[in-house]
Amino acid sequence: MRDVDTDPYTWLEDVEGAQALAWVRERNDEALARLASTPSFDSIRREVLEVLDSDAKIPMVSRAGDHLYNFWRDTEHERGLWRRTTLEEYRTADPVWETLLDLDALSAEEGEGWVWHGARVLRPDLRRALVSLSRGGSDADVTRELDLQTLTWVTDGFVRPESKGGLGWIDRDTVFVYTDTGPGSMTTSGYPRTVRRWTRGTALADAPVVFEGEPDDLYISAHHDRTPGFERDLVVRAISFYRQQVFLLGADDALTRIDVPESAEVSLQREWLLVEPREDWAVAGRTYPAGSLLAVRLDEFLAGSRDLEVLFRPTPTTSLAGLTWTRSHLVLTLLDDVRHRLQVLTPRPDGWTTSDLPGVPHLTTVSVGGVDADESDDLWMTTSGYLTPTTLSLLTVGQEPEALKSMPAFFDAAEHVVEQHVAVSDDGTRVPYFQVRRADLRLDGTAPTLLYGYGGFEVSLTPSYSGGLGRAWLARGGVYAVANIRGGGEYGPRWHQLALREKRHRAYEDFAAVARDLVGRGVTSRERLGVQGGSNGGLLTGNMLVQYPELIGAAVIQVPLLDMKRYSHLLAGASWMAEYGDPDDPEEWEFIQRFSPYHLVDASRPYPPALLTTSTRDDRVHPGHARKMTARLLELGKDVTYYENVEGGHGGAATNAQSAHMAALAYAFLWERLAGGVPDRRGRPDRGTVG
Repeated sequence: MRDVDTDPYTWLEDVEGAQALAWVRERNDEALARLASTPSFDSIRREVLEVLDSDAKIPMVSRAGDHLYNFWRDTEHERGLWRRTTLEEYRTADPVWETLLDLDALSAEEGEGWVWHGARVLRPDLRRALVSLSRGGSDADVTRELDLQTLTWVTDGFVRPESKGGLGWIDRDTVFVYTDTGPGSMTTSGYPRTVRRWTRGTALADAPVVFEGEPDDLYISAHHDRTPGFERDLVVRAISFYRQQVFLLGADDALTRIDVPESAEVSLQREWLLVEPREDWAVAGRTYPAGSLLAVRLDEFLAGSRDLEVLFRPTPTTSLAGLTWTRSHLVLTLLDDVRHRLQVLTPRPDGWTTSDLPGVPHLTTVSVGGVDADESDDLWMTTSGYLTPTTLSLLTVGQEPEALKSMPAFFDAAEHVVEQHVAVSDDGTRVPYFQVRRADLRLDGTAPTLLYGYGGFEVSLTPSYSGGLGRAWLARGGVYAVANIRGGGEYGPRWHQLALREKRHRAYEDFAAVARDLVGRGVTSRERLGVQGGSNGGLLTGNMLVQYPELIGAAVIQVPLLDMKRYSHLLAGASWMAEYGDPDDPEEWEFIQRFSPYHLVDASRPYPPALLTTSTRDDRVHPGHARKMTARLLELGKDVTYYENVEGGHGGAATNAQSAHMAALAYAFLWERLAGGVPDRRGRPDRGTVG
């Protein structure tokens, strides 16, 4: 194992240092010369960009008052438009939109590469918005106040300087602000430590502090609930990723903590308090299981009642994936063996009633969101599958859904099928995975196959439509698989906790089991199996590269964590110690080093080809991870390709063109290494293939 006390590549952690950037440019030139100089690369890039820029995509919307708001990017609007229309217009084939903010024009005017980070419209008058913009896609952003009548920046408006954090409306002249206001105002993870109440016309530095967390907390924020009849202020102290305290902010800024376990999630709607314990919770003589959903009237809870009603109780195969309110109902999204279904719960004077919301397609992801929980029982419902283009519907609970918009088919999926299979991990755990293939696939081990995974932070991977993946991979004859490994949330908190910290190796064992199953079933062979993952998924594929090189033919490692000795000292890394552990604690380093790819590189061991990509503007996962790993592999003469996008933040790209370019690099690399070249979209070798 590599000596952790001496690191010859620490200089590559200097994000914008001259020496480091010169190294990056040299690596980029090599990658472009190898992968991007062929007709086949350009073909993939153009096909993916056509999908991303298509006017036929669904303009996803949110409602505020009589308007539906949308952010849109296409060929003519690379940076994008924030715009709005009415529901009546939206129902038409070609809605008329009112442009509120043109980011391309703003970027040109100000000489900045602005990237959209969202907006908060002031309710109920809807005349102002707090708009957040990022330079180049970094997590740090600025906030400005926009007049939605004149479509100009408000002269005496709220302006938050660049920082991680945010602004939230209290009323027209008051906001909550949590941001960098000088020494001591940020946590060791680089997020806000204080919340202030800021009044229009006063200096940010003079805004009174209403809450201050501890230096080693994760994130402090505040929110004003404007629900008529239930207006209240909330402060959230995120102690770590999985521990938080929620306070009601009362008169004279008195704090009343909602007394639930720190590991529990809480939410408020009208008179109701909902609690989602992530660990078993014993209270008032009863034990509520982790992953359940509990309800109680907030006033009764604050008065001391712990008479909680169980709205959802998990089973070995089911978990709660999400919830949303309408005016009269609570709608739950459930996962049953990683398959979605919906339940409608309705509070009555004598308790809650439960019914199913039918019509969820097989092996399809469904997500729902209340249109306006204060006024209606309407839901936005989005359905999407690997072979089923996304559809957005408007649904009133108890009625049939109205399909409003559907994404076109960007590739011919008629000859493909989606299946769900199960692999068995080293300890006997059953690990489900999805597989997309041609219906006539011969199980002779020859199909180039791409296996994708994440396995962390309780994130669930479910089917979704990707025209880019379909064109660049499936339509060219590739097989695509997605592994639902431990560390994710597919079976609720317990599935996640089974791969936390010292148990992290279970996630990698699960992924390796899926790789073996794909080969064992005759779908592919080791030489034709590639793996791909980003961020925590980059840590996953980095471990596949160094721990299981005999199972794979290539690895795509995107915006990754790789140096687990240094991760907690780089950018937001300290915030993830609840997930991985503290490498500065000798006892915890004992297990962390066993999944630190940078320290597991073995000069004597053969590795499959690897592509590592990142972004200079990623201020969440430090680009030094990918840089140093690449340098180490190059030092040992391994087959490694590296590309670093200047913009893009943690997403890796700031525009559709950049996204298409990064995608084409990955697909061209995979086709070259797994199949000897890029076939055309009928699966035939392309005359312009790489290599």
